[in-house]
Amino acid sequence: MNSTLNKIKNISADYCVTIIMNTHRTKPDYLKDEVTLKNHIRTVEKRLESEADKKTRQNILNQLNKLAEDIDHSHNWDSLILFANPDVAEFTRLALEVKDRVVIDDNFATRDLIRAMHLETNYYILVLSQEQARLIEAMNGEVVKEFSDDFPMETVLSHARYPGEHDSDSYQTNLIDEFLNRVDKQVQKVWNKNPLPILIASVDENYHRYVNVADDKRGLMDIHLNGQRMEHDAERLVAEAWTMVKDHAREQNNQRKSELKKAVSDSQFLSDNDDIWRAIHDGRIKTLFIEQGLFQPAEIKGRHISLVSEDQRNNSDVIDDIYDEMIEANRAYGGDVVFLPPDDLKEFNGFG
Repeated sequence: MNSTLNKIKNISADYCVTIIMNTHRTKPDYLKDEVTLKNHIRTVEKRLESEADKKTRQNILNQLNKLAEDIDHSHNWDSLILFANPDVAEFTRLALEVKDRVVIDDNFATRDLIRAMHLETNYYILVLSQEQARLIEAMNGEVVKEFSDDFPMETVLSHARYPGEHDSDSYQTNLIDEFLNRVDKQVQKVWNKNPLPILIASVDENYHRYVNVADDKRGLMDIHLNGQRMEHDAERLVAEAWTMVKDHAREQNNQRKSELKKAVSDSQFLSDNDDIWRAIHDGRIKTLFIEQGLFQPAEIKGRHISLVSEDQRNNSDVIDDIYDEMIEANRAYGGDVVFLPPDDLKEFNGFG
């Protein structure tokens, strides 16, 4: 999910198509998803007939049809997003419900992807002992995959096998630290390609030793799953880890809500769309707060935003979702976004 966002977030082109749709995890329901996707692709075709030239239209449809062929709907989660233009073809699955829609704009609609990153927690579990290491990617309480190329790792030399001079405490300490440092280097290779939080599952001693020898600590969570779990299967590990990660994520979200309350009390909060749009482009917005499920088509003329009705959404000069547009613009200026439950921003019409 994070890697998909990194690939598409800065892409700008005349016709960037985003198909966003709910899907099903179980049979026979997921059999309907293929038909639904084909219907959305037909919607794209109809909309592009009046907007794009024939060559561009065909290139985009080829990209979408190729993606559709590659998607195995028996592996669907709760929703599916496709991103396509003449040069790009990507799809990702999300573990949350969305509002089915087709968006055609000069950039991709990433709002649901960003929302998923805030509401759904994607993370690594590094399972450690003094002689072994495993790495698992998880989404909430589910296993995404256990890495099998460079993991599991085992120490090259075991102090248990070498008597005499190798029994000294200093030698054993150096041997363990050397192994943990090798593990860290392999973890960083994975993290650099897809930076996600890393939860360490190990006894206290190994956790602190790893943190001490790690070359780059940016991804490490400040909590860990205490205990020896090397023999546990991935499903059991993730189930145990999610209990801790979920509480940690809830605490972080509550801290963001406290930022909102302070901003309101300090008169550092804006709720008018035009004021927010201008402040974004002046580089003055740190965080956007938006209620889940809020969508609004609009027109932008200079620095003025005009909200339009739902039946005008497909007009060529209308942006499908002004909130997605503002989230994208604010991210480009280094800002972030927090998604809140419905009615948490009721007095500000859901956005500020």
